[in-house]
Amino acid sequence: MNFLEIAQARQSCRAYDEGRTVEPEKLTAVLEAARLAPSACNGQPYHFTVCRGETAKAVAAGVSGMGMNKFAAQAPVLIVVSEKPYVKSAALGARVKNNDYRSIDIGIAAAYLTAEATAQGLSTCILGWLDDKKIREACSLDQPVRLVITLGYAREGDPLRPKKRKELSELVTYMQ
Repeated sequence: MNFLEIAQARQSCRAYDEGRTVEPEKLTAVLEAARLAPSACNGQPYHFTVCRGETAKAVAAGVSGMGMNKFAAQAPVLIVVSEKPYVKSAALGARVKNNDYRSIDIGIAAAYLTAEATAQGLSTCILGWLDDKKIREACSLDQPVRLVITLGYAREGDPLRPKKRKELSELVTYMQ
């Protein structure tokens, strides 16, 4: 698959095949893609906690408040993305430029991870609706949880939905 094919095929999965596990080599590939993602000053201010079994159930409970994201309990793997401190040069740049580079870096890493998952035939959903305290407790984390990514195989028959996106002309201005 080339990148545009991956971008067309990737969607937020909300129906996982609970009987199908994610092969270790595919999990390693998606984590390696995230590791290779660019970050400010190459600081990689994030950590990935891979959750399966009982820990995955506890994390799923931490993203399912108020009836949201119930499908997360079906995913065989939940990847918790927590924030880590900046490296010194990125911390200085963030202060001087008043820019949250960690959020940018975490977004880029999540994009790389989910793109590679699609290339591996896996499905994902990036979740920002979460209970930080519950998930930190479940994963023994001392840093803020920023995202949870569900990972697994889509349930058979889960259709590829048409993309609902703005037109390119609404998103791009060309200047000389």
